[in-house]
Amino acid sequence: MMKKLMKWLAALALLSAVGSAAADAVLGPGDVLKITVYNNPDLTTETRVSDAGTVTFPLLGPVEIGGLTSAGAEKKLGGLLESGGFLRKAQVNILITQIQNQQVSVLGQVNRPGRYPIEGRRSVLDLLALAGGIAPEGSDTVSLIRKRNGATTKESIDVVGMVRSGQLANDFELSANDVLYVERAPRFYIYGEVQRPGPFRLERGMTVLQALSTGGGLTARGTERGLIIKRRDANGKQQVIDVKQDDLVQTDDVVYVKESLF
Repeated sequence: MMKKLMKWLAALALLSAVGSAAADAVLGPGDVLKITVYNNPDLTTETRVSDAGTVTFPLLGPVEIGGLTSAGAEKKLGGLLESGGFLRKAQVNILITQIQNQQVSVLGQVNRPGRYPIEGRRSVLDLLALAGGIAPEGSDTVSLIRKRNGATTKESIDVVGMVRSGQLANDFELSANDVLYVERAPRFYIYGEVQRPGPFRLERGMTVLQALSTGGGLTARGTERGLIIKRRDANGKQQVIDVKQDDLVQTDDVVYVKESLF
């Protein structure tokens, strides 16, 4: 399922790139802009938005555009050129060549962790796609950390469950400085008379029999009789549990396969 999800996310990344709506991006400090004015090549300017949210433009000097969309900034610059008597009809175009202020961090078990610009509307699945999808060791669940009005919140999003069901209510729209974090997938451990003892990814609904298969099956001396799981309870105390093949394995369980006596 994870491989199919990764392919789906990669396809989504391509669609997102094509449908990018940079005109909806809110301008802020650090953004790099190329500003042109129709039929006035001498006014072409490449500039960076200052910490104060301003750009310096020919004839006008410093102009505050922080907090505006590129379309809004185009209208403001055009209006100032006209009201200042510099041009009769100013057609201003702004191209955002680098977005710095509107970024989301994608961290943890993704193929390309880092900070990504949000041009227009971007959702959780959009950003996972831009980050190359969830890595093979990544969990099905993603944490979304947001800060609003001074309060920090954290939501857990079951990405695989959301895609399987087609219910995208939790595919939240992201804002600047949001953080997506993909933890390592839960694991279980298997040892004793199996071909490949060690830690393995715990799949959803995995049974003891499936765990044995993940470990490569029994050795010539192994037996499926007397299988046990060592599991810690809520207080951290280890329990030794006799299990059957169709019992479910839990996170951090240690499955032990005994040696046959005959």
